This record gives sequence, structure tokens and C-alpha cells, in this order.
Amino acid sequence: MHPITAVQAEYSLWTRDIEADILPLLRHLGIGLVAYAPLGHGFLTGAYRDPQHLADGDFRRGQPRFAGQNLAHNLQLVDRIEQLAVGKGITPAQLAIAWVLHQGHDIVPIAGTKRVQYLEQNLAAADVPFSPEELTRIHDTIP
Repeated sequence: MHPITAVQAEYSLWTRDIEADILPLLRHLGIGLVAYAPLGHGFLTGAYRDPQHLADGDFRRGQPRFAGQNLAHNLQLVDRIEQLAVGKGITPAQLAIAWVLHQGHDIVPIAGTKRVQYLEQNLAAADVPFSPEELTRIHDTIP
């Protein structure tokens, strides 16, 4: 038998429900977290504001997060992320990935991309520092 060393779960500024129970349990057991979708399936980049611009087969077209009142509410979140990123001189994607990186050394975000340009931007997020005050501001701004 092999011990569990990592669990993969969705975790981002947009999806934080694991913070209440799962993340504390993982930490108690010494298990790392592989955080998938740290960019909220691309949504936190600010690039997707209208689901009609998504390809016909794109799974996000059928997701409640990307429709109706949910979309309107979630776009407000993206607007706040964009404002924080501009204030720091980074992209919204870099802010989102850097935030996940700052949640603990036991968390590794995996952000998928199809373009080298975005890969380089995502990698640069590892060098984004946050002061405790900035992390508090992000937490307070994006509950």
C-alpha cells in the first residue's frame, strides 16, 4: 500500500470551498494539493466575458457559472481581479496564479495553456511577491 501524497482539486480565487474542510484535513495529514483550474477555466484572465465567443463544443457553454445572473455576478469578480492586477502591474492571470502559490508551499497550481506567451506569463507568477497586507486586501476584495 502506498500513502496518499497529493490530492487534486479545483482551487482558485473563484473556487475556494475546499478551504473550510478539505485543505485543513490535507494539511493535518501532510498531503499536498494539486490545484487545478487556478485561472477558473480561463475566466479569471478576463478574456471570457461573453459565452457566445466560446467555441461551439467548449464545455464552459454549458456551465452555470458562465450563464445568466451567475455570469453577471462572476464578471464583477473578474473586474475586481483586473483592478488589483493593474494596481500591482501584473496580469489578472498572474495575480490569480500567484495568489494560489501564496496559499502554502503544499499547494501546486496547474494552469493549462495552448500558447507559449501565456505559459511564460503564468510562469512569471511564481516571482510575484505579496505582502501580508496585499493578501488581506485580495481576500477582502474577493470573498
